[in-house]
Parts: sequence; C-alpha cells; structure tokens
Amino acid sequence: MTEVSDADVVFAEPGARWRTVTYGPILCILILVLEFATGSSVHWFALLFCAALIAGFVALQVVAGKRHVSVELTGSTLREGTEILPLTSIDAVLPERDEDSWDDEDWESARALGELSGVPRRRTGIGLRLTDGTLVQAWARDHRALRSALATATGAAAKPVTDIEDEHSENGADR
Repeated sequence: MTEVSDADVVFAEPGARWRTVTYGPILCILILVLEFATGSSVHWFALLFCAALIAGFVALQVVAGKRHVSVELTGSTLREGTEILPLTSIDAVLPERDEDSWDDEDWESARALGELSGVPRRRTGIGLRLTDGTLVQAWARDHRALRSALATATGAAAKPVTDIEDEHSENGADR
C-alpha cells in the first residue's frame, strides 16, 4: 500500500476515533471518586479490571473501524475500507436517490465498495458507474461532501436522471 501525504487527501473519514477508548476508564475513575466521596469501600480491583477490559474491547473496535470503515479520497484514488479504486475507473457519479420515488435506483442494489457485505451502518451509499459499465456503491457518513468531492475529482458533475415520459399515470392507470 502506498503512503499518501495529508496534502493529497481531498476527503477523509477516519471510521473510528482513538478517544473512544478512554470513555470506559474515565467512567471507572468517576465511580472511584464517587466511592471516595461517599465513604463506602473502594473496589480497586473491580474498577481496574473493568477499565482495562472496556478499553481493550473498544481498542479492538477502533482498529476494526479504522481498517474497514474509513474513507479516503485523494487526487488519484478512492479508498473505502481496504478496497482502493482508481479515479480513472469511475465513469459517472450517479445522482442521489429521489426520496419521493417509490422505486429503488439500480445502484442501490449494487455491490458496496470495501470487503463488507453492504454499506456500513450510519453511512449512506453513493452510486458510481465504472468505466466497464458496472454499478457500485461508495459510502460515507457525510455522503454529500464525498459526492461533491468525487464529482470534482473525476471531472464530471453528478449526471442528472433523464426524464422519460411514462405511458402510465402515477397510480398505474393509463392516461
């Protein structure tokens, strides 16, 4: 994997933050202070054990989040989790899903980038058409910023959906 300098990064989401590892031990310290303040017996071993256990489990989650749920867009590549996609292989950034539409967009059922089975929780998919014609989903928490950065980096704005005149009315009856 090539190292990317911070100057080359156009968009980035870390996936997880190391500060979350401290939340469990901070809570245990607050309990320790509360035990001192109330004059009750101090549970040293239990509090140290819980602080270490919680910090350990959360550290594993942070490592996994940074590896599998981080997003980075540079001038030449898009990295979604562990998958790296060259920007030259992106033909079009597809428009957002129409919230008023009853039909799903074709790209919504496409493969999500990265090795995960789908778009990660609390992330929103972005439809991409690749140069070979396949559809894939990029994803991010701030999907609008990534969509804009992708459109700028690939040199193509999000292509609008062409209006096709339907032969049926909205309720399915013929006009």
